[in-house]
Amino acid sequence: MTIELFLVILESVLLAFTVLLLLDSIREGRARSRLLLEVDRATKTFTRLEYFLSVVDSMADARHEVMGLITGRYPGGDDRKRTKDIVNAIEKAGKAGVQVKYLLPRFHDRLYVGCLYSSAGAQVRYSSCPILHDLRYMTIDDRVTVIGIPEGAGEKEATKKGYKIISEGLNSVLREHFNNCWGAATPYGEYLKEVIRETKASPRQLAIELKIDEKDLEKFYRDA
Repeated sequence: MTIELFLVILESVLLAFTVLLLLDSIREGRARSRLLLEVDRATKTFTRLEYFLSVVDSMADARHEVMGLITGRYPGGDDRKRTKDIVNAIEKAGKAGVQVKYLLPRFHDRLYVGCLYSSAGAQVRYSSCPILHDLRYMTIDDRVTVIGIPEGAGEKEATKKGYKIISEGLNSVLREHFNNCWGAATPYGEYLKEVIRETKASPRQLAIELKIDEKDLEKFYRDA
């Protein structure tokens, strides 16, 4: 075997070895990316759960009044159970004599959550306050505040994490903001009647569109 042939063979072996290392590195990189993605998803799930737990726990501790400013998006996936937990918390708060109020944006697709919370005993109104579309908070009595932090800017962004803050000053500022929006807001029933008149849809059609039980809509049709 000549030295030239030996060098060619050696070069081929090294090239093949380099290609194998490259392919292995690519596979490892993909595996690492998938792992980081799963960790990121798990973190978001945990922090969102933490936020909802803070809301429910704080409502259970309320003695006089709860004010919530939320985006009111239709709950999907795991959020359905979390929304049901909040509905249960509203019912318990009402039985304990706690007044519960919620402000939601004036969007048709937010009527589903409004119906749930209203049926549970909360006072629900719809507002056009500009800050309402991407801010979310809850004040409990005159000292506790739970603030939801979205994943990004915009009213369609989901809440990433919640913070429970004990501060009479912050609570007072947010309560004032809430009351300013509340005074000019439209009660749930009146807003639903407006939607009925605007859309001129049948109870069945609107029930499908809003995902609300048709029986819950019929009484509003009689008065619209």
